[in-house]
Amino acid sequence: MKDISEYRYIFFDFDGVVKESIEVKSNAFRELFSNIDSRLCEKIISHHLENSGISRFEKMPLYFEMADFDLNEKSVKEYLDRFSFLVKDQVIKSKWVPGAKEYLLRNHLKQDFYLVTATPQFEIEKILDALKISHVFKQIFGAPTKKTDAIKSVVSGLNILPNDAVMVGDASADLQASIANNIDFILRKTDYNNSLQASYSGPQILDFSCFLD
Repeated sequence: MKDISEYRYIFFDFDGVVKESIEVKSNAFRELFSNIDSRLCEKIISHHLENSGISRFEKMPLYFEMADFDLNEKSVKEYLDRFSFLVKDQVIKSKWVPGAKEYLLRNHLKQDFYLVTATPQFEIEKILDALKISHVFKQIFGAPTKKTDAIKSVVSGLNILPNDAVMVGDASADLQASIANNIDFILRKTDYNNSLQASYSGPQILDFSCFLD
């Protein structure tokens, strides 16, 4: 595996890559849909985990349909607002992926870091400010900007060569964004992406400890 320090440009996902916050989001969906049949609720959670790189703006209307809720803009917005309220502080308090904070702080002057996440723009900016790591990223991209489009804007804007950039992610959406932009991909292994681990033949890591001196 090419050492991550050899890349000039690194695109990072957030949940499951920088912070161990995947379960926080799952618990929020579970609470929001706690009043429906438990098996259906778990089906929603399973879908969320299998599509962790997709924005809640896309997921929530789908979950309304699955739960047979009245699908209208006001109700969806109320649920999205409740979701944001439930997760923001818990994400901030969640554990760091081992080595992630250290790698970001030690190397942001040597490499160009970009954050691409399905978390809403306003929310991820607040989270990064609270964590005091906003300054390590050249740019921060949150929803509604899609990951593929975010990476494309940087790669095309700077005329980045494919072997100079890598995406570090934990979801299929991260992998697809890297493929669409012809850059390398490193999979961060979690307890929630076993199927992706089995299907992806490229480099995989447990955490960032392997990249620290």
